[in-house]
Amino acid sequence: MDVSGRELDLHRLELRYAATRVADPGAARQLTASLERCGQLVPCVVVKDPGGSGLVLIDGYRRIAALRRLGRDTVTVECWPCDLATALLTLMLRQQGRGFASIEQALLLRELVLREGLSQRELAARTGHDVSWVNRRLQLLVGLPDSVLAAVRAGELSSWAASRIVVPLARANSQHAERLLQVLGRERLSTRDLQRWFGHYQGASHAVRERMVDHPRLLLRALEERQVERGSAALRDGPEGACASEIRQIEALIARLRHRLPTLLAVPEVLITAMPRIKAALAGLDNAITWSITHDTSRDLFERARAEGAGP
Repeated sequence: MDVSGRELDLHRLELRYAATRVADPGAARQLTASLERCGQLVPCVVVKDPGGSGLVLIDGYRRIAALRRLGRDTVTVECWPCDLATALLTLMLRQQGRGFASIEQALLLRELVLREGLSQRELAARTGHDVSWVNRRLQLLVGLPDSVLAAVRAGELSSWAASRIVVPLARANSQHAERLLQVLGRERLSTRDLQRWFGHYQGASHAVRERMVDHPRLLLRALEERQVERGSAALRDGPEGACASEIRQIEALIARLRHRLPTLLAVPEVLITAMPRIKAALAGLDNAITWSITHDTSRDLFERARAEGAGP
């Protein structure tokens, strides 16, 4: 039965690989609007199921979802005369259309390993990559909890944030990871905001972490307000205030080092070798301050401006 270029009922398609696609709400809205305005311009790709009489959808999962949102019952398809593994690999290699995210590539490769029985070496040969590329993609899914993977697929979490933030958090505190995912399901945070949040989480106390997990946006808002306050203070105090603040920081650092010395069994070599450099730096600062005092030109500039403006 040749179904290429024909209209088929949506219920005849088996959406076997829907779990390998990552949602993109913005792209979905644009696609829905395009289908409503112009109709379906690009057919979906299907392959005959070797184990039955149905058709397995290979490409066009977003188009199917958009058609359903519009209340459509049929879809235009193109049937490829090949097996499922070849169809999936061909889809990954095609340059036209949208590119697959790394996590989508990993999910498709895992399907080919588990369902089709392909080895990593065979996948590398048929995709034009080396075995290490295939292995790196599959490693993206190792240790990834189902809830995190669901958030990535739903477009609530980027694959970068999942692997760099949520997975390490889940390994250290699974409850905190689950609560954070619940919050991210209600309100979106950018990858940059999540990175800032995680940086502060790592250095926070247990009590503060409890509040941070349930209210991440409150922390980010507080950080923004603190940054604004610091900018206002710097503008108000000028370079003199910045110098005073840095002097206080230097004094505090020296005081902490002196307080730590009695707790050491022996003075560490790094501190002994650093002292000549510190003395030289302080001597250089002292010389620079003395030179600035004796060569202060700001008073002369104002006096010269007042004299030039006085007239004859």
